[in-house]
Amino acid sequence: MTDPLEEDVRDLGDVPSIEVISRAAVMLLSASAERLGLADPDPDNSPRRDLDEARRLITGLAGLVTATSEYLGPHAAPLKDGLQSVQRAFREASAVPDEPGQGPGEKFTGPVY
Repeated sequence: MTDPLEEDVRDLGDVPSIEVISRAAVMLLSASAERLGLADPDPDNSPRRDLDEARRLITGLAGLVTATSEYLGPHAAPLKDGLQSVQRAFREASAVPDEPGQGPGEKFTGPVY
């Protein structure tokens, strides 16, 4: 009988690195949007809204996208656009917005207005 964990590792080894990076970025982007409440009709009153968690996810996304942008090819522009969108949404959702360059992920991307 084959160990399911070994099968998962082998399967992951067959996936091209760009696909792994892109999937991770999309997951971080989606989770960021959820934590900003953007999946709900009224983000301001979303039970999912958690700006502290969103900040962490957005910063992780910014680091990943910035560090791997040279390898992302045609995936780079949509991921960078998505990143900027959640960075702007975070700024708009914050009661006291961060100074330019101090928002989530901005140490990697530069200021987002």
